[in-house]
Amino acid sequence: MPKLKTNRAAAKRFRKTAKGFKGYAANRRHNLGHKDPKVKRHARSGGSSLVDKTDTGRLVQLLPYHK
Repeated sequence: MPKLKTNRAAAKRFRKTAKGFKGYAANRRHNLGHKDPKVKRHARSGGSSLVDKTDTGRLVQLLPYHK
């Protein structure tokens, strides 16, 4: 059976952890001065940055060797 290709865009955006896949929150890169503190607080890395369990099947297909 041939090797499977990893989706490089997904590999740059998600990483595998013990609890599942972790993604990075949006709205945390630039122009943070005018954004509401609540928006910035909710976008911090933590338990909420884990990908929902309904989407993990898609990520397993995109990242076949990240087990």
